[in-house]
Amino acid sequence: METQKPYMMSLYEYLGRAAGSELGKEVAEVAVRLRETIQEQEISNPKYTGKIKLYRREFLDEYFGKKIYDGEQK
Repeated sequence: METQKPYMMSLYEYLGRAAGSELGKEVAEVAVRLRETIQEQEISNPKYTGKIKLYRREFLDEYFGKKIYDGEQK
């Protein structure tokens, strides 16, 4: 039986908007601390050219779900 690869997505895809460098750094630091899978992808569009990080959707759900639970804004 083939194991399904986790669905990887960027913060932009997850949030539907640019996350900004501060939030991006915060998420990356937590992901590294938790030994999460992080992939990098090169992108180029009118607003941004460079590398972006991709995270497991489940990790992002947990990360932002916890923030909302703690009473912080998404």
